[in-house]
Amino acid sequence: MNERTELARLSVSRRKLLLAAGVSGVSALAGCTTDNVPSDTETASATTVAAHSSPDLEKWVDEVPRPGVAEPTGTKDGQPYYEIEMSEVEQELHSDLPPTTVWGYGGQFPGPTIEAEQGEPIYVRWQNDLPDEHLLPVDTTVHKEMIPYDIDGVRTVTHLHGGNVEAGSDGHAQAWFTRDFEKTGPSFAKKDYYYVNDQPPATLWYHDHAVGITRLNVYAGLAGFYILRNDRERNLGLPDGEYEVPLVLQDRSINEDGSLFYPSAVSEDRGGDDSYPEPSIVPEFYGDVPVVNGKAWPRLSVDPRSYRFRLLNGSNSRYYNLKLLEYDESSAETGSDGPSFVQIGNDGGLLSEPVELDDRLEIGPGQRADVVVNFSDYAGETVLLHNDAPSLYRGSLEDSDETKPLPEIMLVDVADSKTGEESETLPDALTDVPDLPIESVDRHRHLTLAPGSDEYGRMKHLLGNRDQPLGYALDDPVTEEPELGTTEIWSLANNTAMSHPMHLHLVHFHVLGREPLSDYDSETDGVNPDSLESPQPYELGWNDVVTVDPGEVVHVLVHFGEYEGLFNDQTGEYMWHCHMIEHEDYDMMRPFRVVSNGDDDTED
Repeated sequence: MNERTELARLSVSRRKLLLAAGVSGVSALAGCTTDNVPSDTETASATTVAAHSSPDLEKWVDEVPRPGVAEPTGTKDGQPYYEIEMSEVEQELHSDLPPTTVWGYGGQFPGPTIEAEQGEPIYVRWQNDLPDEHLLPVDTTVHKEMIPYDIDGVRTVTHLHGGNVEAGSDGHAQAWFTRDFEKTGPSFAKKDYYYVNDQPPATLWYHDHAVGITRLNVYAGLAGFYILRNDRERNLGLPDGEYEVPLVLQDRSINEDGSLFYPSAVSEDRGGDDSYPEPSIVPEFYGDVPVVNGKAWPRLSVDPRSYRFRLLNGSNSRYYNLKLLEYDESSAETGSDGPSFVQIGNDGGLLSEPVELDDRLEIGPGQRADVVVNFSDYAGETVLLHNDAPSLYRGSLEDSDETKPLPEIMLVDVADSKTGEESETLPDALTDVPDLPIESVDRHRHLTLAPGSDEYGRMKHLLGNRDQPLGYALDDPVTEEPELGTTEIWSLANNTAMSHPMHLHLVHFHVLGREPLSDYDSETDGVNPDSLESPQPYELGWNDVVTVDPGEVVHVLVHFGEYEGLFNDQTGEYMWHCHMIEHEDYDMMRPFRVVSNGDDDTED
């Protein structure tokens, strides 16, 4: 039986999806069976979360803060050395709320921005000083065979997302450690991480990656920016200094006392009995409060000139589809289109040339968008950063109240008069992005995104390949072992009912194109680019996350190692996974291993 036929038996009909959610918009996607679903998933039950609504907060009260910048604490081997502590802190998410208990790097949420220079390595010791007990409810049935839930302390490990780094410093999910490194995971290699910074300048970010609780640790606040720079980019005349603003978009749900709310799944169609553990992991999380740089429903003051926004989607599961709209604050009504986004970069750094987006900017969990916005024609006006992405992105029930987007993200107040000088135009060329010619491909891997369920009947998602299209468990042996110095096609076939932002550690890739799953033949290697839907403008250049929509195959070109003077050679074990963090935790994550030439005997 081939991959397409076998996966079709597990296909979840969009029309038959059962969605149950509270009025807050905190939602969970429920799996339900179709007549041809195999017996191992026939017991999958509807999954819902108890109704919750955050306090009715006044919007647009607080100014968007800018994260602080981390400073080295010394040197190691002649290179800057940082010690950044993870700790529990109290932070005001909104002026009308009591301080919220969060977890932060360097005493703040989001953590301090690390400013690094291309070609200049740094060392970082991520110091765990978190309490013995987790801030949020922990489901101890998630990977219970792999995780020692009975140990004291909270497990953490920091991943530099987008970093082309050695395996021992990548933040492997099983390289976790507790306070003062008292307990460590089986993949733990070192206390001091080494970031070589031998890659194009880009907007990277760091966040927790501990197996089984990443969703909770990141939701508690463990994330921050890592910006890599070089002189060539500085000389382009792009907005800088106060006119360059990093913005991390997240969603949260909040209790009346200001504390964070995170839901637990319950089994609805079994009468709400004890068939699910308590607490129980939810398939996805969607909050009802937008949070930008740690502030709920904030506003940003700008001058009537160009700004550079480094946008990061740091939400657990939510997609954003963004546009700036004119806004009447007195009536809370939107008007005509505001200034457009001109995209100059994405995950892996600058694009070859600026791209003005005629429509909205899509940004999935884990993705970054480097954009320039010119407010010169909007002096004295207010514009709204508006989102129209439904919660269950491209997998929603039509006309469902529960999947309406979180539309109002941030207000931008444009001053009446301009201050300071600026470059009037963007350069026509930004950087050289070398082609990855399809003729150079050494191997074609056929990889699957598949639905599944656990022993409790809870829905989860899995990753597989041509040999095992229904998916592997996280702790199954490594099945993908690319050779250093080779180029591969990874064809990601989505047979689930929703979009997934797929992330590869270590490497960046080019999006080759898309095709319907119905046209895809997993038994045939090689791709004809002319037959594919072309990448979107925001997918040009180097990416480390790509969205794979339901019923679609996305083909990406991946080179492992240095390429035309960019990136660097690394071998060892890394991860690839969905960046909807609930999916990553359970069980949509797999290891891959980059091996030296001639050491790969594994077939897919």
